[in-house]
Amino acid sequence: MGHIISLTAADTHHFAAYEAGDPKSKHALVVVQEIFGLTAHIKAVCDELATHHGYHVIAPALFDRVERDAVLPYNETGMKKGLDLRSKIEPEDLLADVTACAHALNHHGHNKVGILGFCWGGLIAWQAATRTRDFAAAVSWYGGGIAQYSHEEAHCPVQLHFGGEDTHIPHTDIQTIRENQPDVEIFVYDDAGHGFGCPDRPSFNKDARDLAHERTMSFFSSHL
Repeated sequence: MGHIISLTAADTHHFAAYEAGDPKSKHALVVVQEIFGLTAHIKAVCDELATHHGYHVIAPALFDRVERDAVLPYNETGMKKGLDLRSKIEPEDLLADVTACAHALNHHGHNKVGILGFCWGGLIAWQAATRTRDFAAAVSWYGGGIAQYSHEEAHCPVQLHFGGEDTHIPHTDIQTIRENQPDVEIFVYDDAGHGFGCPDRPSFNKDARDLAHERTMSFFSSHL
């Protein structure tokens, strides 16, 4: 399906990325990983977007900044290491990596590029929307920490998805985002927990995942 490529950020950092889809596709997306790395799940998301929806997709290996080829298990041990790796990477470096992916897609003739992030990647997608002008639309699934930065102005349309039973993201955070961003489309799935979109996690909720996916595709279709 997809394959690994090598990209270079503006600061000359070389990193791996997963690319899927036809470069001649009309639409393009950057997909941003969870705290567990460039996992089989994230690659499967890219493959689905490419195969079933016709997107040209690139997903950066963000942990390459501190540890090459880091793919972690979906358990407490994996999360602990992921949080440790994340703490060693500056936010501006993460944006440099996702921006490099957008520029690679631009190079293939995609004038409008979207960004889709999960978990940690959901926060990065939000910051890519507010701190860069490289994306035409952004979608975040269960992005933790967005409330802290919800006063920042987005430069493109944004859609956010949260689980109503997510113990990592309190309802007060969602309310803060609603108050600070009245124009941002926000969906909450009552019976869903954190990571509800990943079949490899115990919190997987197919109904919530399918509905969120449908809304995500409709959103990107409207803005890309």
